[in-house]
Amino acid sequence: MPRLPHPAPEDLRRDPLPLRGRTALVTGASRRAGIGHAVARRLAAYGASVYVHHHVPHDTAMPWGADRTEDVIASVRAALGDPAARIVGGPGDLSDPAAPDRLIATAGSALGGRLDILVANHALSGSDGTLDTIDAAMLDAHWAVDTRSVLLLVQAYARHRAALPSRTTGGRVVMMTSGQDIAGGMPGEIAYALQKGALASITRSLSTTLAQQAITVNTVNPGPVDTDYATGETYEAVAARFPSGRWGMPDDPARLIAWLATDEADWITGQVIDSEGGFRH
Repeated sequence: MPRLPHPAPEDLRRDPLPLRGRTALVTGASRRAGIGHAVARRLAAYGASVYVHHHVPHDTAMPWGADRTEDVIASVRAALGDPAARIVGGPGDLSDPAAPDRLIATAGSALGGRLDILVANHALSGSDGTLDTIDAAMLDAHWAVDTRSVLLLVQAYARHRAALPSRTTGGRVVMMTSGQDIAGGMPGEIAYALQKGALASITRSLSTTLAQQAITVNTVNPGPVDTDYATGETYEAVAARFPSGRWGMPDDPARLIAWLATDEADWITGQVIDSEGGFRH
């Protein structure tokens, strides 16, 4: 194969809106304190049109509660870098095996018929325990939301891309893991750790599968992120384990994920990337 030439000088100058004209689906963005909301805002700021998925009943049942959907959408829309881009959103219970296919179709249609970027950020909180306390229902619940739905989303997304008129570049899939394979693991959340570990393990296989469609697949471990779930002594103890003395904030992994969606990351695929700010496990 011929060697590629060095980029022209103009190609080295970074576009301030590197995702202008692209479209994205971000799942699990029910809360302004969450990573999904931060990712959606970053993608919008880079010029993309974004479909913001939410499942408010999940967060309503959690101690932190849910935000009003219109407030989340308004916050993402306020970050728009391209006035011509669109921000839309809608619900979806991804524990339903039919929901991923519907969501991909709905998001693609709402954003003009083409979906370029899939960020599978959603996850099930709670309903978990130690090896001694987990049961089949806990394992099944986490499998359905944390793993099965993600793989079905990727499947539906790949089929959507394959149906486009021609081989379209710029396809991106980003999944989320949780550092369950680092240091002490997550012995208090066996079901969650198991299913998130499955996504890390399947990353390389998915990237190989989708390479011929010009789709990259990467998985991000954001480390401990302050999404308003920890307080008091627990919060301070975790902060002390970062060299900087602070927790990760939602925009920390969001910057990485948004960059992975750009053409600058076109040569990065099949990777599980830790974005933990030097966290000491």
